Amino acid sequence: MVDENFEVFLSRHFDASPEMVYRAFTDPDQLAQWFAPIVFHVPRATVDIDVRAGGHWRLTMVNNDNPEWRAPINSTFSEVIENRRLVGYEVADGFPGVADGTKISLIIDFIPEGEGTRLELRQGPFPEQMRDMSATGWGQSLHKLAALLETPDRFRYSAPN
Repeated sequence: MVDENFEVFLSRHFDASPEMVYRAFTDPDQLAQWFAPIVFHVPRATVDIDVRAGGHWRLTMVNNDNPEWRAPINSTFSEVIENRRLVGYEVADGFPGVADGTKISLIIDFIPEGEGTRLELRQGPFPEQMRDMSATGWGQSLHKLAALLETPDRFRYSAPN
């Protein structure tokens, strides 16, 4: 059984507009460039996004050292407020320590702050170990996102398949 007290909460400031940060979450080309912990990548061909309530966010993280180790993400959006909020959930299926069928919620807020954006992310419920693993993965992903947002458009490239 999941201990519902364990939740990931991250807050990070980006020197980019809410529109730019939101787009990085909803544009398949950009998402493939930054999403996943440092030891993983997301092949662009695996990314499929339908940004609307009832839509989806699908992708597969692939381990850099062992391509056979894959982690698919299959989330459903329940609320979408363009440039402000994404809310969704994934139904657990084979997650370590989480009963199959458990809804893992994800809430991402894009808050204007100064000349940038405060991103606030909440995800759970998780058992303690999975919460820590998710927090580490999100932290590394957001580090990669910051680097992408700081890269001028003319130097960006599409992620390899």
